[in-house]
Amino acid sequence: MANVDVVNLNGEKLGELELSDAVFAPEQVNEALLWEAVKHYRASQRQGTHATKNRKLVAGSGKKLWKQKGMGRARVGSVRSPIWRHGGTVHGPQPRSYEYPFPRKKLLGALRSALAAKLADGKLTVVDSLEIKEAKTKLYRAALEKLGVTRTALLVENGKTLTQALVMGARNLKGVELVLNNEVHPYDLLRYDRAIFSRGAIEQLEEALVKSASKRKTAAGAQTEAA
Repeated sequence: MANVDVVNLNGEKLGELELSDAVFAPEQVNEALLWEAVKHYRASQRQGTHATKNRKLVAGSGKKLWKQKGMGRARVGSVRSPIWRHGGTVHGPQPRSYEYPFPRKKLLGALRSALAAKLADGKLTVVDSLEIKEAKTKLYRAALEKLGVTRTALLVENGKTLTQALVMGARNLKGVELVLNNEVHPYDLLRYDRAIFSRGAIEQLEEALVKSASKRKTAAGAQTEAA
């Protein structure tokens, strides 16, 4: 079992939190799985609005320029022909979606890998609460500085304890993003230098990931016995 300090927003230690090896053990880090998760996430973010004009869409008359025979010139049917300058484009890109299916088990495995990597690198911080009485950005900036955040940070909160003050106070911080624990993605954990969880958020997320890991092992054992 790994232990992590629980601090307040002033950086003062309040206690320790025991983390499950099923999620946070260094052996859980799977770089190949993380690469797959990031590739899938970035593919789904592509707009896919690129388009070229084919022969049907390009401007120009469709009239045949000269008769088929007897002119001593190459036969041509339209000024919009792809072999002519300013003609249509053949097999050019058209609007499409770059999304593709990604198994949920692989996504949860990548999330366990990202969390384990953050803990191993010393970039994961657990605070007792992210709540500040006043919804002021400067108060959150001061709190992050006390927590040792020098670059970018991902704030993760539990949906049940998320308040308007936290949303208002953190939304204008440069290089800081606030997400819910049931929405955090491996890409988010890798993109930001520091990950700061509230105690309730990391406990709830850990419970869900441990449950999914135990189901995966049970299914794998059943397949082995059947074989």
